[in-house]
Amino acid sequence: MREMNTLTASVVPCSAQPLVFDESRCIGCNRCAEVCQVDILLPNPEKGKPPVVMYPGECYYCGSCVMECPRQGAVRLQHPLMNRVKFVEAKSGPRK
Repeated sequence: MREMNTLTASVVPCSAQPLVFDESRCIGCNRCAEVCQVDILLPNPEKGKPPVVMYPGECYYCGSCVMECPRQGAVRLQHPLMNRVKFVEAKSGPRK
């Protein structure tokens, strides 16, 4: 009889948090994990819970997960601070 090996995984620590899940909206369908182009998501072993973000630093911020999600607002992208743009209202009148 052959011994079965057990595979384990742990989340890779990273300062990036590319995806934010709203657990009150997420139904745990894992469609986001299925379409992820870089496979950073693993289905959550707990049924009905959002997928586990295993490799957050590898996210392309492509938005496939957000577009595929059947529940609007269940998942959103959170771009790194340095990539966020702040628009400031232009003041009218002559420039000095």
